[in-house]
Amino acid sequence: MARVKVYYDRKGNTLTVWFADPQNEFICEETGEGVILMKDRTGNVIGFEKLDFVPEGESPLEVGFEAVGV
Repeated sequence: MARVKVYYDRKGNTLTVWFADPQNEFICEETGEGVILMKDRTGNVIGFEKLDFVPEGESPLEVGFEAVGV
C-alpha cells in the first residue's frame, strides 16, 4: 500500500505532501500560486509544497484522502 506523508510547518506556513520517498527528489519546479512540485530523476511528481499555507480556524489540521479509480 502506498503511503502519503503530510507535513505542516506552522512557523514557515508551508504544507508539504510526499507521494514517494523524499530522498528521490531530483528537481523542483515552481508552478505559480505558491505551489512547488518535487520531481524524481524521470520527471515524475513525487510531492508538492504549498507556500503561505494557513489553515482556517483554530482547530488542528485534518487531512482526508479518497481513493479514485482510474
